[in-house]
Amino acid sequence: MSVGLLALLDDVAGLVKVAAASLDDVAGQAAKAGAKAAGAVIDDAAVTPNYVQGFNADRELPIVGKIAWGSIKNKLLFLLPAALLLSFFAPWLITPLLMIGGAYLCYEGAEKVFHMFAPHEAEHHEASLEPAAIDPQTLEDQKVGGAIKTDFILSAEIMTIILAAIEVGDFWTQAAVLAVAGIGITVVVYGAVALIVKADDFGLFMAKNGKTGAGRGFGRGLVVGMPYFMQALSIIGTAAMTWVGGSIVAHGLYEFGLDWPEHVIEAAAHWAEHVFPSIAAVAGWFATAFVDFFFGLALGALLIPVAGYVIAPAWKAIKRLLPKGRKVRA
Repeated sequence: MSVGLLALLDDVAGLVKVAAASLDDVAGQAAKAGAKAAGAVIDDAAVTPNYVQGFNADRELPIVGKIAWGSIKNKLLFLLPAALLLSFFAPWLITPLLMIGGAYLCYEGAEKVFHMFAPHEAEHHEASLEPAAIDPQTLEDQKVGGAIKTDFILSAEIMTIILAAIEVGDFWTQAAVLAVAGIGITVVVYGAVALIVKADDFGLFMAKNGKTGAGRGFGRGLVVGMPYFMQALSIIGTAAMTWVGGSIVAHGLYEFGLDWPEHVIEAAAHWAEHVFPSIAAVAGWFATAFVDFFFGLALGALLIPVAGYVIAPAWKAIKRLLPKGRKVRA
């Protein structure tokens, strides 16, 4: 009996070691894959603070929390199963779906640039797409919904990059790596966003309650500097949204045989690396992002009238055909 018990305990210990090794492997692969998706992660973090601008301070963290929860659901409930199913049954669909998402990001970025330079015309265009918010709660719901839609596209890119970076073909390991990396990235992104949007409140607290002159000065600096930082972050977020979308579409076109946008981007990167050899990697990245941005901006500008004169009327017609009382969220 004692021998049998010892053998059982030995088997259990062996299983625990295998499980621990598997967990280490999943964590390691998740970390590597997350690092490869760093560009899209940074874009996600830069875009999100735009959605809490204009709200009372006591609503900022709840809004970030709603968007973060929506991001978790995007990744785990929709994108993780979709990525696994598509990679197994229809890998040819991944690129077209990503291109549609990339085009949406280009449209969103171009619309924000349009709003920056022609606010009255942009507001008229936005009013034609969806009803205006008539109360703070409706406005908050619209902002959260828009943020979650944008997050869905960025999360799709992140999850696709992670899937491509996984080094083993086992289904359950892929699923585990996608889940761990997706949750980890969401915590990092929205934790950073929460710190950014509450930095001015922290600065005010330090300015009033700092124990030293340096602490109070630091607080005042945060209070004065955060509006400028948020404005800069808004511009960076819009640019990031546009260049990520442009990059996705350009790469997708290359895979379908239309390779001139990708060649232009590569030529710009090589030129920058040649001109600035001491910072070749950084110069190449900036040149790539620059060309991606203008390609995405041009595509987004073309999509603005399409959204206003084709997609929005078609969507309204579909909603009119639905049974009375039934609602569909755009």
